[in-house]
Order: sequence, then structure tokens, then C-alpha cells
Amino acid sequence: MRCTRAGLLRAAAAGGVAVAGGSALATAASEDMDAEILNLFLLLEHVQEAFYRDALETGMLEGELREFAATVRPQERAHIGFLQERLGDRAQPAPETRFEQAISTPERFRDTAIELEEAAIAAYIGQGPHLTRKVVARVAGLVAVEARQAAWVRDLAGVSPAPRAADPARKPGAVVADLHRKGYLR
Repeated sequence: MRCTRAGLLRAAAAGGVAVAGGSALATAASEDMDAEILNLFLLLEHVQEAFYRDALETGMLEGELREFAATVRPQERAHIGFLQERLGDRAQPAPETRFEQAISTPERFRDTAIELEEAAIAAYIGQGPHLTRKVVARVAGLVAVEARQAAWVRDLAGVSPAPRAADPARKPGAVVADLHRKGYLR
């Protein structure tokens, strides 16, 4: 496809409108909304950390999958600490989780790791625009780490680490309902 100077200018102008629209969304955000969204992220980080903890405790992971879980678990703990610090006394407690089936074989572990990492990314992407500017800047680093984790485990599965040019957003209720439906949350 051939790009013209006029086409590039139109694209830049459209990008400016998108950025301006994003700024308008950010100004509509509030500290209460920040707390609600950060608690969603905290829930997802708790679920991921518990999943990696439980999988490592089984002793069935070996090689690259074990290395992945052993590397990612402390990152998830750090994400929890970051979010709890940000939330203070508004932080929700860790949920009860259940991963017996999801960690019953290395393949199930790997497939569930992909699902959980991608669910977290989708929630971060979907809710990021609703955060205040101050908070979204701090949370952006967590999204980057989640994306690298997803790419790593997808690579271990032998599938494209980046199957799409852009990841789709998901609504919080859909992400949490999916975790309940799969039996990961009690």
C-alpha cells in the first residue's frame, strides 16, 4: 500500500482526535472509579498469583514451564503489592480460587496460563481509559509486563506470541464471569 503525504496528514489528524477523545474520557474518571478498576486488576493479579503458586506447589512443572511459572509468580506478587499500596484501605482481599483441573497436566497449566494472562490484558485495555490520568500512567507498566508474560507462554505453547495487531478489550463483568464459569473463582 502506498502512503501519500496527504494520507499521512489525515491519519495524524485522526490520531489527534482519538487522543483528544481519550483525554476527555480520562477527565471523566474519578478516584472512586480508579478504586473500583484497580480492585478489578487486583482480583486478576490475585488469581494469577494463586494459579502460579498452586502449579509450582504440585511439583509437576519441569523445564521451561517451571521457569516461566517461577519467574512470573513474583511479578504477579509485585503487581499485587503495587495495587494494594495504591488502593490502601480500599483494597479488596484475595478471592478463594480453585485450580485443580487447570494444573492437572503441564498442557492444561500452559493453556490456562495463556487464558489468564490474556484475560488480564483485555481487562487492563478495556478499563485503562476510565482511569484518571495520574493512575493510568502508573498502571501502564503492569500492562506491558502482562503482555510479555502472555507472549512468553504463548511461545512455549508453539503458537504466535502476538496473534493480533491489537488485543481486544473486555468488560470487567465478562472477565470475572468467565473466571467463575471456568471454576477458577469460588
